Amino acid sequence: MFGNKAIKAALLITVLGFLGLTLSTQASAACNLVSTKDGSPLPVKASETDTPQAKSFLETCINPYTKAYAADPTLVKAGGKKLFGYNGCSGCHGGKLEGVMAPSLSKNGGQGAYDGRWVYAKDSTDKGMFETISGGTPGVSGGTMYIWHQSLDGHIGDGLATDDILKIIGYIRAEYKGDGTKDWLK
Repeated sequence: MFGNKAIKAALLITVLGFLGLTLSTQASAACNLVSTKDGSPLPVKASETDTPQAKSFLETCINPYTKAYAADPTLVKAGGKKLFGYNGCSGCHGGKLEGVMAPSLSKNGGQGAYDGRWVYAKDSTDKGMFETISGGTPGVSGGTMYIWHQSLDGHIGDGLATDDILKIIGYIRAEYKGDGTKDWLK
């Protein structure tokens, strides 16, 4: 009935239509978080106890602390830096983000292969770094990072709230010394 070309054309139109629908759905979706471990959806949702800043991030993937800390460095000490030390991040990443058992987060160079660049390219954005901290890593740099977000199964200790992770990211960004663009400020 239909020629081979007609069937191929119909199939192509169907596939393109599906892709267009998928892309438009993704573009209209708010902040879709994905696991650094395997690319699956990362089920972090806003809760009643989340701050307005945390809820805003979960809708937009824009960390309000990053620009605030860049504009006023005095906020860093009481916010993200304190949380970074208190929650043991410095045990692996160093007290000055220089890297100890884990890569440097200041990206100021060092002995490790990842001390001058992000292990996961997506960490150049706040969304990507949030995904990495919240859901852990598969261990590309030689060691794995634990799951930290308190709403995710298997989190370390009591876990961290969305707001705490965002403040830690703000601190890491404020201390960045590496070369290149600061994608998180765009």
